[in-house]
Amino acid sequence: MTTSTTNWASEALKDSQLTPLWLDSEERPVPRDSAEDMTHADLLVVGGGFTGLWTALRAVERAPGTRVLLVEADRIAEHATGRNGGFCEASLTHGEENGRNRWPEEYEKLEQLGLKNLDEIQDTITRYGIDCGFLRGGILSVATRSHEVEAFEPGEPGFLDAAAVREYVDSPTYLAGRYAPEECAVVDPARLAWGLADVAESLGVTIAEHSRLDALQALKRGSGDGVKAHFETPQGMATVTADRAVLATNAFPNPLGKSLKHLRSRWETVPVYDYVLATEPLTDEQLAAIRWDPAIGVADAGNQFHYYRITPDRRILWGGYDVIYHFGRSIKTKHFDRPETFRKLANHFAETFPQLEGVRFTHRWSGVIDTSSQFCALFGKAHGGRTVYATGFTGLGVGASRFAAEVMLDRLEGVETERTLLEMVRKRPLPFPPEPFAWFGILVTTWARAREDKSGKKNLWLRTMDRLGLGFDS
Repeated sequence: MTTSTTNWASEALKDSQLTPLWLDSEERPVPRDSAEDMTHADLLVVGGGFTGLWTALRAVERAPGTRVLLVEADRIAEHATGRNGGFCEASLTHGEENGRNRWPEEYEKLEQLGLKNLDEIQDTITRYGIDCGFLRGGILSVATRSHEVEAFEPGEPGFLDAAAVREYVDSPTYLAGRYAPEECAVVDPARLAWGLADVAESLGVTIAEHSRLDALQALKRGSGDGVKAHFETPQGMATVTADRAVLATNAFPNPLGKSLKHLRSRWETVPVYDYVLATEPLTDEQLAAIRWDPAIGVADAGNQFHYYRITPDRRILWGGYDVIYHFGRSIKTKHFDRPETFRKLANHFAETFPQLEGVRFTHRWSGVIDTSSQFCALFGKAHGGRTVYATGFTGLGVGASRFAAEVMLDRLEGVETERTLLEMVRKRPLPFPPEPFAWFGILVTTWARAREDKSGKKNLWLRTMDRLGLGFDS
């Protein structure tokens, strides 16, 4: 790291605002009313991110006339849904390697279902005319360290050497790569979420914001076969009954973990913070200097990896690398700003694209992710199957959230499908331990994975975690 690079990074960040690019938009809808006037629904959906939105929409598409109430503690797309990089990937398993290692016998089916899910997302966007900058140009994976090249299988079909990969995107750091044209799309995630909300409402879904779930319980015998939910609203407490409920709170805790019966659900994920930068809009000359098709997303190899893409308004969104866990599973507003991580990201950007010297960053932000020990979504149920949930997307929820919605609706209907029969769906991973063991384990694992990135070798700690089927990632 040169002094000039460090100085450039500090200057480039100087005037950036701590605001998610996607949410800094005049298109953002005005807040909806809270849930104080709601009393009953056929289906109650808690959470206004992608998982909740897809569940609500698919519920009324599958059974028109279903009374669906979606309730959000904050605003639609306020958290992970409106703060991610906008990579809508086909993978349901956080990549092929993780999927094959954990579910080798059903991986081919998982891959097929993932591609079908991405096709159906594209079909929904097209059918309803959702304007969200959706471009299905695939993903370019690149090696930036010599020991990473072997994993890209030199000599096999599809391998890109340094010269070939730089024809897609020109960076002097690239040593090799592979391009998967069908497996990923880029999208403005906030506009997609707002579009899904509008479509759901047009089909009869009721959406309430600023209503935080305080308690959820099964109705007592004689009161019906359903659940009762209590919400905190600006006007006071509100009570809603429903025949069935879906919890789509992701990284944020839900009331299930308060009971001994469902205590495990409290430990199944941990919240981690991921950090992102966005540049000012690039000129034609700057875009030409890097030869980058805006439909293609890029991710580099390694455990601590960067993901980056061009936004619809010609910026480069640059995120990833540091994944920060705070002791006690802490989720607080003060965690959003981490100057040392933003400087590190800016430095890495300068090293990757030296031809863009002088470009400034206008936005910096972070979001909290629900990471699981199997690196992808897990599924659970409560109240005798009247309540279901999905969580643990580990950074790949833009696409996988729709698949999760289908799984949860299948379960509420009590039907067996090719989705519900998957081992990935039926079996829940080992939970994270309580503190201080979770903090220590994540700290050691993060250190070990960074060391593996530099050396190309896994130490004893990582090999042991692999044998136990445990992990920590974003």
